[in-house]
Amino acid sequence: MTSNFLSLSRISHVAEEHPDAVTAALCGILVILGSLALQFGWLGVAVLILPAAYVIGGYSSTREGLTTLFQERELDVDLLMIVAALGAAGLGLWRQEYHLIVDGAVLILIFAISGALEGYAMQRTERSIRSLMSLTADTARVVMYGGEREVAIDKLEIGDYILVKPGEIIPTDAIIIEGYSAIDQASITGESMPVEKTRGDEVYAGTINGVGALKLEVHKTPESSLIQRVIRLVQEAQTAAPPSQMFVEKFERGYAKLIVGLGLLLATLPPFVLGWNWEETIYRALIFLVVASPCALMASIMPALLSGIANGARQGILFKSGAQLEMIGKVRAIAFDKTGTLTAGKPEVLQIVPAAGYTETEVLQLAASLEAHSEHAIASSIVSAAHQQQLQLSTATDVQAKIGQGIVGKVNNQIIAIGKAEFVEATSELAQISQQLQAEGKTVVWVAKSDQLLGIIAVADTLRPEAAATVKRLQKLGVEHIIMLTGDNEQTAQHIARQLGINEVYAELLPEDKVQAIKQLQTQYQTVAMVGDGINDAPALAQASVGIAMGISGSDVALETADIVLMADKLEQLAKAISLGRRAQKIVKQNIVFALSCIVLLLAANFFGNITMPLGVIGHEGSTVIVTLSGLRLLRN
Repeated sequence: MTSNFLSLSRISHVAEEHPDAVTAALCGILVILGSLALQFGWLGVAVLILPAAYVIGGYSSTREGLTTLFQERELDVDLLMIVAALGAAGLGLWRQEYHLIVDGAVLILIFAISGALEGYAMQRTERSIRSLMSLTADTARVVMYGGEREVAIDKLEIGDYILVKPGEIIPTDAIIIEGYSAIDQASITGESMPVEKTRGDEVYAGTINGVGALKLEVHKTPESSLIQRVIRLVQEAQTAAPPSQMFVEKFERGYAKLIVGLGLLLATLPPFVLGWNWEETIYRALIFLVVASPCALMASIMPALLSGIANGARQGILFKSGAQLEMIGKVRAIAFDKTGTLTAGKPEVLQIVPAAGYTETEVLQLAASLEAHSEHAIASSIVSAAHQQQLQLSTATDVQAKIGQGIVGKVNNQIIAIGKAEFVEATSELAQISQQLQAEGKTVVWVAKSDQLLGIIAVADTLRPEAAATVKRLQKLGVEHIIMLTGDNEQTAQHIARQLGINEVYAELLPEDKVQAIKQLQTQYQTVAMVGDGINDAPALAQASVGIAMGISGSDVALETADIVLMADKLEQLAKAISLGRRAQKIVKQNIVFALSCIVLLLAANFFGNITMPLGVIGHEGSTVIVTLSGLRLLRN
């Protein structure tokens, strides 16, 4: 009894997991039994079995076709298949050629098998996308009152402290307040190597902690976490139809009506015009309904685009819709923001030039002791450089910041001033070197003690390591024009552009100026991409044909405005995104040409050959399965 119950339970589970396959299998068994019954002359048995095959195999398609007909007042391809199958059965009964009933059942069977295969093919793409959902933890280990408690993720609040043990999934975006570990961020950013994180660094929900225990502070609500935003955007991408798909769907509605109209003409005119008999005429008209249906054409686009979206997500490239995957493949010109996009966005000390009688260490030690009291980005870079050299900083007192000029205070009872040359009242001793450094795009900070010049510190935002290679790669891919947009000064912008091989630069721009630059590019190149990361880039990202944001360094406004997000902040992913877009375009075009060619060949075979209903069905449904599988090629890197 127990074994019977388990068997039934197992069968029920299989039916729930694979409904289309089970339906196709049952339909196939009944078609075979009905065909055998006819072979043995058991007509009554066959007439009982074959209608059951029609009902089981064709129920879903009939329901969808009738729903579309009555609710949307549109003809559906599914309904055309059912009409053709029932027509074949009716013709078989009329002519007492009962093999035609089997032909109609075979049509329904192959249609059911095709639907099951397409479903499995699409599940591969959906599994890749749904795998994002499994990255999120259900609970977090919250530290409170000296103890720990498991709390549901949606109950977390800003300011909560979380403990994440080695090997665990990080439950929400948070800041490390204690601990050190290497974080596996591949699920979010596509990075193959773990990233070392310590106190003050941000970690992301869905990433995996390494060997160190971490204490985290929640700094944003769980629903605002990076992984949740990614999931929402991918879900939107799945449901948003790109222009090509919308065009094909619109075409299908008109095409289906045309097919029905031509089918009626073909079912009535040939006996009067071509001398065909009525049975042959109706049979050929039914085959026409089958082979002329645009199933393969309908399957030419979305499987390919969804596969491309899934592939991009695996590599840390988030396409917000299939339309953007199509569009990125058409890009002819690209505009880059400079700071935080082509550069790291964080200034670094690149050179220290001491005045006569002083050393680089002395200059840096005194400057860092004073700058430790400033929150300016340049001050942070000087303090960071001192920490890297493990210098002992002195205590500074009476510190005063002069906005736009510099900072002054006492270190070791001596007045130290840091800032512009005129602020520190520096002599011209290092003026020539300063001018040379500024010509190289560096910001020069002067350091003086009382009235005596100590030296100068050259600070600059450094290029991303992959920036130059990315520009070259884009040029090899055939991107016709690359420009740089920045609010920085002309001298610095030109120096950066020369290093990257970018010939056209627009400097000292306001956000609205960047928009105008994009519009100007669009008049010449039509499809233009903009790559940026800041709030000031958002208007230009919105104006561009394709807006591309840096995922980690990018502001929330830029991420929401952009069409594509490079999750790992790696510029080389831009070239991958364009290549993926071009592959998608190529595969979609191949699929459309193949689908239309199959329709033309099958129509010709119907009227000039002697194609049977089952052969017409195999050709029609086979082409549909082939274009679906062809679209899945985009799942491969």
